[in-house]
Amino acid sequence: MNIHTSAEAAAVAAECPVNSHNEWDPLEEIIVGRLEGSTIPSDHPVVTCNIPGMAARAQSLAAGFRFPKFMIEPAQEELDNFIKVLESLGVTVTRPEPFNHKAKFSTPYWSSRGFCNSCPRDSMLVFGDEILETPMAWPCRYFETHSYRPILKDYFKRGARWTSAPKPQLTDELFDPDFTLPEKGEPLRYILTEFEPVFDAADFFRCGRDIFVTRSNVTNAMGIDWLRRHLGDGYRIHEIKSRCPNPMHIDTTILPLGPGRLLINPEYIDPDELPDILKKWDVLVAPEPDPINDRILKITSMCGKWLSMNILMVDEKRVIVDPHHTNMMRQMEQWGYEPIPAPFLHYAAFGGAFHCATLDVRRRGTLESYF
Repeated sequence: MNIHTSAEAAAVAAECPVNSHNEWDPLEEIIVGRLEGSTIPSDHPVVTCNIPGMAARAQSLAAGFRFPKFMIEPAQEELDNFIKVLESLGVTVTRPEPFNHKAKFSTPYWSSRGFCNSCPRDSMLVFGDEILETPMAWPCRYFETHSYRPILKDYFKRGARWTSAPKPQLTDELFDPDFTLPEKGEPLRYILTEFEPVFDAADFFRCGRDIFVTRSNVTNAMGIDWLRRHLGDGYRIHEIKSRCPNPMHIDTTILPLGPGRLLINPEYIDPDELPDILKKWDVLVAPEPDPINDRILKITSMCGKWLSMNILMVDEKRVIVDPHHTNMMRQMEQWGYEPIPAPFLHYAAFGGAFHCATLDVRRRGTLESYF
């Protein structure tokens, strides 16, 4: 057995461009998404079931067309400012190549146009020095990681491990044709069957050797099991029960802020139903999100109101937060954090906020167990 001392492990990590084990160690390098070439996603049941009502209706009518300038320009301005904030904090920012997502592609079973590469958090997972491409369930995202390939090849040449989960077929057998969203009080149900393993990276969060996941409309049990077997005995994967009626991605449901501290969405998480090992941590309840009254933002957002939780930890004290969400800013200060404001509301039309828009590939730290 190859056993490293902590000093040896730190030396190995310092040589590799990819080294990230959790959501809070000091951030050194991050991939930030792009908006160029963005295309309104395809009108597929697995897409529309997760988009809020008004946005879903607009999306189904405009699927396959470019996003209009009035949506892209303010989001691009926010994105440029966000990158400047990261760089001012000493973080290395890496970007994917611009890509024409309107181009049509096909497999032997179906054809589609693309979406965008605004959210690298969805398509790639980082475990230490390994970066893993995930088997996403949206057909329009089938080739999304190709725009990141120059980055991935560079990381590989410099010592990182580069893995891809099995490419899914995404045939009709994967999707329940009778699926409807559960009404209030009904048990959760999912549009995905167990035909093949699929999962989005954003349904997981990392706490060293312990990985937490919510099953969702883009992550099935078979996908969770695939990752559990892939990671092997060095990691433990725990499933978190969410009460979200249309679950997709964990980072507006629950997020660790550091060892022993969890931020939870009080609508979606019952603290009594958390995995036993998390019940020993301090549970911090996210404040009610500040309402967004702008009609255009309401119609175009692909996300729910709890995007206020979609924050990015720079380290165990500093956190990037949208200043519109004054309740979250104040609460973070009361909890002892230093919130760093960066406007980002218009980015919701492209799938998320700070956590979604990034993939932290290097944080200063080593693999540990926090439980």
